[in-house]
Amino acid sequence: MSNSSNATLGAFVHRHIGPDEAETAEMLKLLGVPDLDGLIEQTVPASIRDRSSLGFGPGLDETTCLERLREIARRNKRFTSLIGQGYYGTKMPLVILRNLMESPAWYTAYTPYQPEISQGRLEALLNFQTLVCELTGLDVANASLLDEATAAAEAMALAQRSASSKADSFFVDADCFPQTISVVKTRAEALGWRLVIGDPEKDLAAADVFGALLQYPGASGQVRDIKPVIAQLHEAGAIAAVAADPLALTLLASPGSLGADIVVGSMQRYGVPMGCGGPHAGYMAVRDTLKRSIPGRLVGVSQDSRGRPAYRLALQTREQHIRREKATSNICTAQVLLAIIASMYAVYHGPDGLRAIAQRIHDLTARLAQALADQGFERINSAFFDTLTIQTGGQTSAIHERARAAGVNLRRIDENTLGVSLDETSSDETVRLVLAIFAPAATSSATADSRQALAGIPADQVRSGPFLEHPVFHRYRSETEMLRYLRRLADRDLALDRTMIPLGSCTMKLNATVEMIPVTWPEFGEIHPFAPEDQLAGYQLLFDDLETRLCAISGYDAVSLQPNSGAQGEYAGLLAIRAYHRSRGDIQREVCLIPASAHGTNPASAQLAGMSVVVVACDATGNVDITDLRAKIEQVGDRLAAIMITYPSTHGVFEESIREICDLTHAAGGQVYLDGANLNAQVGLCRPGAYGADVSHFNLHKTFCIPHGGGGPGMGPIGVRAHLAPFLPSAPQTGEIGAVSAAPYGSASILPISYAYILLMGDEGLKRATEVAILNANYIAERLAPHFPILYRGDQGRVAHECILDLRPFKDATGVTVDDVAKRLIDHGFHAPTMSFPVAGTLMIEPTESEGQAELDRFCDAMIAIRREIADVEQGRLVIEDSPLRHAPHTADDVAADVWNRAYPRAQGWLGFGAQTGSKYWPPVNRIDNVFGDRNLVCSCPPLESYAQAAE
Repeated sequence: MSNSSNATLGAFVHRHIGPDEAETAEMLKLLGVPDLDGLIEQTVPASIRDRSSLGFGPGLDETTCLERLREIARRNKRFTSLIGQGYYGTKMPLVILRNLMESPAWYTAYTPYQPEISQGRLEALLNFQTLVCELTGLDVANASLLDEATAAAEAMALAQRSASSKADSFFVDADCFPQTISVVKTRAEALGWRLVIGDPEKDLAAADVFGALLQYPGASGQVRDIKPVIAQLHEAGAIAAVAADPLALTLLASPGSLGADIVVGSMQRYGVPMGCGGPHAGYMAVRDTLKRSIPGRLVGVSQDSRGRPAYRLALQTREQHIRREKATSNICTAQVLLAIIASMYAVYHGPDGLRAIAQRIHDLTARLAQALADQGFERINSAFFDTLTIQTGGQTSAIHERARAAGVNLRRIDENTLGVSLDETSSDETVRLVLAIFAPAATSSATADSRQALAGIPADQVRSGPFLEHPVFHRYRSETEMLRYLRRLADRDLALDRTMIPLGSCTMKLNATVEMIPVTWPEFGEIHPFAPEDQLAGYQLLFDDLETRLCAISGYDAVSLQPNSGAQGEYAGLLAIRAYHRSRGDIQREVCLIPASAHGTNPASAQLAGMSVVVVACDATGNVDITDLRAKIEQVGDRLAAIMITYPSTHGVFEESIREICDLTHAAGGQVYLDGANLNAQVGLCRPGAYGADVSHFNLHKTFCIPHGGGGPGMGPIGVRAHLAPFLPSAPQTGEIGAVSAAPYGSASILPISYAYILLMGDEGLKRATEVAILNANYIAERLAPHFPILYRGDQGRVAHECILDLRPFKDATGVTVDDVAKRLIDHGFHAPTMSFPVAGTLMIEPTESEGQAELDRFCDAMIAIRREIADVEQGRLVIEDSPLRHAPHTADDVAADVWNRAYPRAQGWLGFGAQTGSKYWPPVNRIDNVFGDRNLVCSCPPLESYAQAAE
């Protein structure tokens, strides 16, 4: 089949790759090529083929891989972490751990762009939005952001475009977390905004800023009355943003009640492990007047064709892939899986349970505060929720040493100051232990319970009134009910555990169980991202080895693991290019060339990195128009900073001119950013760093098997050539400029997934995966070509790892739309391919190497059946309005109705895989009205009576 013999392929490779040897031979026969090598020669340009070994050796078996990862995990030291600063110990309810976080029905789902098959996770996200709105006291929340620091940067950008003030400065509370300050600095510097950092009660001149960010409670633990500062900002026409702890908000007055316009934060302590920094769900809530400007995804309530309530993603026209260089954010993902975990933590505990957890933490903190005061230690923060900043009188080093010896991490501020933050995992023993660390001679009687209700919170800062009154936060108290609720929601969705998700450019490949298992090990999950380095020996070994392997795969010289999404990787890579040019005195280099076919995040990221975008045309075959590229390079002259190019192209082909594109850019003094979204077509066959690219991001949630999780988590590390290495993201906890995410290594706890995948596949397995990904795409293209036009092919007639079907002629002739085809595929039990991207009116299909021939054939058969239904409209047997295409998807209610008055047989409506075997997927709702949802925006759980009214 190829130069890769079966003997060199590890046992796991045959589990990961769908087609077996016989299927591969049959598929190659249809393509008319003798073996995989022959197919690759027709697909990948000879000028970039790299036949050298990656140097990894054979793949490991599953048992050996887990043993290797267990050995790595054991090197991490699990201390009692009292560092705080946005990361806290928490307890994930086991019913959520087993039935949500560890369930492929939840973690293998895709972003809910197809709402009819996403009602379960959309409901869970609506619960999340409701939770955030009620905690913050604001009107609208989004469906999560990447982390607290990047949410704060988004809040600054939202303030700038929303404030009536025309100032160019933004104020940041010096009591914000250092990592938040660092990420906000990075964003502000690239966009030319000035930051003022200080004490808002002393240093804020509200008339001179367009907004301010306040921490509530502060990094010091101080609980301040922020209402006067917010009023001062409003008087000057500025926007007030608040970064708030959502667990503290169960006891503290909501920021919305104090006047805040925007509230951001992290939902990490709602049951999600620290994980050395992530992934965690950042959140953002805004006042109603800002709802159409809020960045990120927004879940709303609409109705289906029967008039029943149904959930969907709302206001999608705001998203970066549509607005491109006019986008105000480059957000391409959320943290859906983590947001759902946090929402279910709140559903399971309810408002009383959440308040009880917070009350207990506060009580323990008050006891510790009193005990330390009895021993003569003064406290800097007069009011507190869970954090104390203690003056040590020069004893910091000694106390710190005693803490380390006792297995406790405190927050070292300076030689005279230490910080202590308690959390859900803290206990009476924790209080006694900390007291003994500070004052070894203290008697046990000093820890006697002297607490008072909310002793550390001023009376006028205490929350009043109920919250989370919707029944969903009161109904599922028993594990039985919670288990059934999670199952009921999962059954409403289509995920990779049910069917192929053939999304072009999204690479929905197998997330093997063996790769997922280490994620929930406490040796990875219970590590604070700012713990001392000697406690992170296992993580550091994993980071170093993963970076080395990514360099070998890509041909780059250095890697940063910090960016926690693909768009963050783009942003970080462009910032590195910008900093490189400036280090050479080329401050005029600020133009980024971007082909018209590019991902929407490309121009949005360039804009956020302070660059201006010039679009390069594509030719009739979908390739970059070299003549236009030369003209644009000449036009921008020495202002050229970079070109961003996706390879293989977003049109699904390996462009023969990629080396020429790189050479032309370099000759003009620019750098080449190669979007790594399609790296799944390159691993083991070619290396971007070797054929001319300077920087790329790697979508670990695509090529390297981190699950999509319903729209997140993702990871987007970047690889760079040596000359860009000095400009990789800095450590965020220092508060210095250059960080792009809150944690030094981004979402570190999911990196074992990609690391395990590489270990399991080995040299030949990785290469074979790429070859089969290309084989599967070409097999689908060959089978469907007699029925649908294939829009683009390479010079030798091959597609890369994805292909584009052109449905525009059918719309012109019959009125059949991509929506009609996508919804009809649901009846066959399939998620739709990517719709209208990169070309409107098309479907982009990427099967991945994980799908076997039987599933590929099932998909092709479904598409061919749909083509016959299009022919019925073409030939006048049905008008489109009466066709099953327009009525799709069909629900059980449709086919079980007493009266069937459709123009086609009832059996045709409910056809599809599983219809005869009893395993058919039934969508829970009919086609959803997107326009209705945008005009009647509802973004939190509506009262139950509204459902009854809608059903009448």
